[in-house]
Amino acid sequence: CGGTLKGLNGTIESPGFPYGYPNGANCTWVIIAEERNRIQIVFQSFALEEEYDYLSLYDGHPHPANFRTRLTGFHLPPPVTSTKSVFSLRLTSDFAVSAHGFKVYYEELQSSSCGNPGVPPKGILYGTRFDVGDKIRYSCVTGYILDGHPQLTCIANSVNTASWDFPVPICRAEDACGGTMRGSSGIISSPNFPNEYHNNADCTWTIVAEPGDTISLIFTDFQMEEKYDYLEVEGSEPPTIWLSGMNIPPPVISNKNWLRLHFVTDSNHRFRGFSAHYQVKKAIDFKSRGFKLFPGKDNSNKFSILNEGGIKQASNLCPDPGEPENGKRIGSDFSLGATVQFSCDEDYVLQGSKSITCQRIAEVFAAWSDHRPVCKVKTCGSNLQGPGGTFTSPNFPFQYDSNAQCVWVITAINTNKVIQINFEEFDLEIGYDTLTIGDGGEVGDPKTVLQVLTGSFVPDLIVSMSNQMWLHLQTDESVGSIGFKVNYKEIEKESCGDPGTPLYGIREGDGFSNRDVLRFECQFGFELIGEKSIICQENNQWSANIPICIFPCLSNFTAPMGTVLSPDYPEGYGNNLNCIWTIISDPGSRIHLSFNDFDLESQFDFLAVKDGDSPDSPIIGTFTGAEVPSHLTSNGHILRLEFQADHSMSGRGFNITYNTFGHNECPDPGVPINARRFGDNFQLGSSISVICEEGFIKTQGTETITCMLMDGKVMWSGPIPKCGAPCGGHFSSPSGVILSPGWPGYYKDSLNCEWVIEAEPGHSIKITFERFQTELNYDVLEVHDGPNLLSPLLGSYNGTQVPQFLFSSSNFIYLLFTTDNSRSNNGFKIHYESVTVNTYSCLDPGIPVHGRRYGHDFSIGSTVSFSCDPGYRLSHEEPLLCEKNHWWSHPLPTCDALCGGDVRGPSGTILSPGYPDLYPNSLNCTWTVDVTHGKG
Repeated sequence: CGGTLKGLNGTIESPGFPYGYPNGANCTWVIIAEERNRIQIVFQSFALEEEYDYLSLYDGHPHPANFRTRLTGFHLPPPVTSTKSVFSLRLTSDFAVSAHGFKVYYEELQSSSCGNPGVPPKGILYGTRFDVGDKIRYSCVTGYILDGHPQLTCIANSVNTASWDFPVPICRAEDACGGTMRGSSGIISSPNFPNEYHNNADCTWTIVAEPGDTISLIFTDFQMEEKYDYLEVEGSEPPTIWLSGMNIPPPVISNKNWLRLHFVTDSNHRFRGFSAHYQVKKAIDFKSRGFKLFPGKDNSNKFSILNEGGIKQASNLCPDPGEPENGKRIGSDFSLGATVQFSCDEDYVLQGSKSITCQRIAEVFAAWSDHRPVCKVKTCGSNLQGPGGTFTSPNFPFQYDSNAQCVWVITAINTNKVIQINFEEFDLEIGYDTLTIGDGGEVGDPKTVLQVLTGSFVPDLIVSMSNQMWLHLQTDESVGSIGFKVNYKEIEKESCGDPGTPLYGIREGDGFSNRDVLRFECQFGFELIGEKSIICQENNQWSANIPICIFPCLSNFTAPMGTVLSPDYPEGYGNNLNCIWTIISDPGSRIHLSFNDFDLESQFDFLAVKDGDSPDSPIIGTFTGAEVPSHLTSNGHILRLEFQADHSMSGRGFNITYNTFGHNECPDPGVPINARRFGDNFQLGSSISVICEEGFIKTQGTETITCMLMDGKVMWSGPIPKCGAPCGGHFSSPSGVILSPGWPGYYKDSLNCEWVIEAEPGHSIKITFERFQTELNYDVLEVHDGPNLLSPLLGSYNGTQVPQFLFSSSNFIYLLFTTDNSRSNNGFKIHYESVTVNTYSCLDPGIPVHGRRYGHDFSIGSTVSFSCDPGYRLSHEEPLLCEKNHWWSHPLPTCDALCGGDVRGPSGTILSPGYPDLYPNSLNCTWTVDVTHGKG
């Protein structure tokens, strides 16, 4: 799952290919070419669960600023060529359903090569050379028409890299919509315009101009089903623009001598479609670029490109931009050069430009510099104050809500200080969910934006220039990710904040004020990637990210102690590796290896440990798979570690610490994970002991080991104990922890674990879930109210939703955890405690969300009743009676917004079903409002 790849060419496969990648995957591959060279990837197979699992491509390292496109579905993508010497791919899959995955061939391109541009469906490619000056030609099979430029030439551009002068043409059926457009101007419309377009349309138009020319595309009409029918435009900046909905888009200006329009509709709902006028600008005609144009939505005010005689008319007025819903506009002058401003009502957040200007573009058109902004209701967030604190996205660390508009505003108590934020965790659905961060001013104003974040790249420090900072989380309607956790604090003005020290790195300098410099180097055995020094700039941002320290694939170690890591540990090593490390200590001493973590592709990737410095030295051990090896000790003063990985798949890798020791002492045995060690003396005759942390039991070795002389060698009396989470057990202590086997890692397949918790007679047992993540529908935890499987079922749980706490009615609880034979997750962590059962009462039943409870007496025979907030209705009206068995007679009611009904009284509230969550599909609700007779 991921890795760093180097070399002239190679292959990348998704984990498990072609038998299906795992759920919950987050794999990143980074391909690094020689400086000034580029990378081309060609897809040989591609199948990802559409719209839920996706492959993100980055033109550079996997940073949001380098994001290029996102691929999903079952169509084989065309070849992709980088513009730099680094190219990255990131596979992200959700919690259910997968497909075959993908296989990619990558190749390093010399700066003089354009690379293979690929062959369109139903197309034929003539030519096999792709270097500067080479030409290739395309045609289509019988029954198909070629759209685009039939001949491509590999040319050198201004940055000394080669690229094709035109995009690859397409082949369309003779009766299909689309076409190749040439000439200085023209009109492109959706099929049947201005009448409704067809369902299941798939049209492509290519506008072709002369080299050096550019093209402006100006929309005069635009009506499509939001998100389901769309127009994709290529050849501009950004490289791909997706247009949908009912708003007329701003005109598009190409940054090449071509534009391609791809129109796609689904199987239902039809609208007018679009009509657009294109105009070619010759290379000799200078024109402004980068404007966003807004022609206006009012049909009566649409500008006319041509007058009745067909002659271009210049317009000196922009159309009325209107006012945003739940907001207002300031300014009514729409002439050239005029500016209008916008603001939103309280509890709404502005999205878009706070002000727009009427500008001249394309000689004859006057248009606004941007869209009219919109005002979205805030659904979450808060106002925060210094000097410091922490906040998270909704539901963190579980999936945040869909269609969220969250705004956090952080204000320093001391107005002479600024705000610093740093992210502990960050994972948003890339390209669709964003976190915008601004420096003071009005929330949403583009002029104050510091950064816009998306994806799973954890950002570095961000510091404001003023005493206030705002953060705006915006999510779409689809499945989200875990979100983020942010720490904030006040720091001195003109400061960039402490950026930290790289893992396995050393930092020189401790000043964080403007113009201060920090220098970095890596611990022995590690290589520094990134800038060796960074400077705090005047905008309170560091000049670069702090560097990282990576472990090389070939190295000699002479220090008395150190660490050996697999490449890119723990993110997953790459493919086709052959790494050799040699540890050399003083003659007469020995070397001890402690395996802290170990995860290699079983049977295909190996680590061999040899007792000496030669390839022919005796092998002490060869290891593969996910079982952490026992500690190893050399017989001499040199050890050789050889790591080999094959051409596909990888594991997490390994983390090994080594230390050298003399003949009268034992090696440092390390500290087992999930345990505490007592004793730091390793001399002959000394002992150390190990105690497992709560919830874990000893799975190997004895509690105490002693350094002793055995067979003429000084060694420990046994292996250091290991601690693991057991699969089942009987617990009778007053409180404790139950963990899924393998915790905090993934549990194994095909488990059948039983736990019995027993309290003293007359006591009840309360269990509380701290974490819960299992494979949805397949790996299940059952909780029974009694000592065995035949006891009444309290609940059956799977997926990622953390269950509510539970109480037993007796002094026993039985838990059964079963897993299937594929795919696993982190599992669960459960706290249990024995609680006293009041012989004369029931437990507190709680209060429904959006409701109230009447009655605080929970004794046997008493009742409590409930009501709901305005607009909600109780799921059942019956009061709860505390019965003799200490249980309430009915479950706690819920307060639901209902679908329809009679509403009476002088005032009230009506809510859509499910509010404030999403309403369900296929509704038909009718409410009748009846007020006092004679009033309206």
